[in-house]
Amino acid sequence: MYSLITRFFKYCQSSLNALLNKVENPVNMAEQSIRDLKSDYDESMRGLAEIKALSISLQRQLEEKKQIAVDYERKALIILQNAKMGQISQEEADRLASEALTKKNNALEDSVKLTESLKTNIALEQKMEGKIVSIRNQIKKWESELTTMKARYKVAKSTRKINKQLVSMSNDSTVAMLENMKSKLDEEEALATAYDNMIYIESDVDKEINAAIGSSYSPDVQISLQEMKSKLISDNQKTNAPQDNLADQKSQLDEN
Repeated sequence: MYSLITRFFKYCQSSLNALLNKVENPVNMAEQSIRDLKSDYDESMRGLAEIKALSISLQRQLEEKKQIAVDYERKALIILQNAKMGQISQEEADRLASEALTKKNNALEDSVKLTESLKTNIALEQKMEGKIVSIRNQIKKWESELTTMKARYKVAKSTRKINKQLVSMSNDSTVAMLENMKSKLDEEEALATAYDNMIYIESDVDKEINAAIGSSYSPDVQISLQEMKSKLISDNQKTNAPQDNLADQKSQLDEN
């Protein structure tokens, strides 16, 4: 039975060690993952800020190009109206109006390009925002699970240590040491019992000695008792002396 328990603990120890070696330190890994995620989050935030800044710039350039196109169209119309009113020749008005319309078209073409760039940038911005949200949620998840993970890892380490200690108890040297300690303890307990019995033996010997000298009391008690008896006899003699004198005097008077 003991050998089965030993093999079981050895199996648990090897399995637990393999698991811990495989995952290394899960607490440290989780903390490192959180640090990496926060680094990615900060980097993504900086990237998002740059993309938003580019979108703002593209939007501003697009509005400017649209306004340029409107302005050149308005200028071409004014030139043609001035030619109609005779303020400028028709030929010169046609040339200048054509130049203005050309600049208008160029501005519109630039607006189209800026619009496409802005759409691409906005799509990238939205993608980056989604990534940031995902990273933020992942950070919150890992941070909420880190406390539980620390507790689980602490329990795993404690269990491994306990199992290791239990397995080490099966070593021959450990068993021999324990058996030796048990033997020593038995000897000490036997000696204690023997000395306790000797106390009662000495007490019985004292009783026998007292019986041999005719008393069950100690010599000190006997001496005290004799002194008290002697004192009582002396006191009685002193008390009876005056009475004896009176009796003698009475006897003499009777004789006279």
